[in-house]
Amino acid sequence: MSTATHPIPSPFPTHHRALHATSTSSSPALTNLPLPTPPPNSSSALIRILATQLISYGRSIYNSAGRAYPFPLPLVPGYSAIGRIASLPPDAASLKVGQLVHVDCVITARDGPGMRYMAGVHHGWTEGSQRLMRDVWRDGCLAEYAVFPVENLMPLDEARLLSPVDAGGLGYDLARLSYISTLLVPYGGLAAVGLHAGETAVIAPATGGFGGAAVLVALAMGARVLAMGRNGKELERMERVLGRERLRGVRITGDVDSDLKVLKGIWGEADVFFDIAPPAAAGSSHVKSGILSLRHGGRVCLMGGKKVDEAIPYTVVVHKDLTIKGKWMYERPAVEELVKMVEAGTLRLGEKDGVKVEGTFGLEDWDRGCTMAEEHNCMGSISAMMP
Repeated sequence: MSTATHPIPSPFPTHHRALHATSTSSSPALTNLPLPTPPPNSSSALIRILATQLISYGRSIYNSAGRAYPFPLPLVPGYSAIGRIASLPPDAASLKVGQLVHVDCVITARDGPGMRYMAGVHHGWTEGSQRLMRDVWRDGCLAEYAVFPVENLMPLDEARLLSPVDAGGLGYDLARLSYISTLLVPYGGLAAVGLHAGETAVIAPATGGFGGAAVLVALAMGARVLAMGRNGKELERMERVLGRERLRGVRITGDVDSDLKVLKGIWGEADVFFDIAPPAAAGSSHVKSGILSLRHGGRVCLMGGKKVDEAIPYTVVVHKDLTIKGKWMYERPAVEELVKMVEAGTLRLGEKDGVKVEGTFGLEDWDRGCTMAEEHNCMGSISAMMP
């Protein structure tokens, strides 16, 4: 694919359009800002942002009455994105100007792997990560241009991903590629507990955006999936779209024994239980039933956003030799692995594969895009900003 589809201006503009948050008591405003410049000696690249997905609770992240994540102000908000490299530092050896890349908002300190944060979203939990966001790489991708460290750029096979099917491509568009950012989150957790082809994974809750993405990823990894959720219609839709050969929906009833009987009655004991519950699911019965469904030596991945402690069946964990692993986001190897799955066609992003672009929006329509994302918080749903 030619870069002429989305050319890099020459010379660069002096300013660009971006959403700009100056307070959590008001919405980010569309503003003309000076073009961002890479910090000196930071091995950073300037990226022309082409598409970025809006997550269902994106609006509440920047609202003091909502989730109100911690971050420095002022801030250009935004999640990961698809973009084109506009400029590179002199020490970049393999990346090329004009190259299509996935831009990852998860930044890890080069001298401390435990110091991680999400540019444009959350300043992390360490003094080092908070300083990096404050002083070096602060802003996200809801803008025409953004600056990111070169290690956060993953090259994409543009010809394979965007060319028509009859020309040997997969026929995707940029909005569809932005869904990679959502798929990466559950892939980080499922890969961390070593989910293998042929194994059975219990995923809960599975009817929201990230839980639904986990179902798609686990199936692409070759597993059978027991998708747990309270939304019976969405579980039925997932089975209808993806088939029942390796996917079964299981309603969360609140009765642990009843749910456990259903889980074990389909394919026997499971190998992996993957929890990605939102804060509102605190105290849900699915955690206990999911853990109890595991075989001896089974694995648990906790990746949700709950803010309260969760009781676990301690004796069962001990006597079944279960492994419980917490996971926050993912590391760079996971990005490379998932992109390869998408490029190979192992993890497909077509509408018949359960992935649908609900709408695309310009920066001026951020509020409308957030509403669309909130209303379509389910498997495969994409509301994309196209700066």
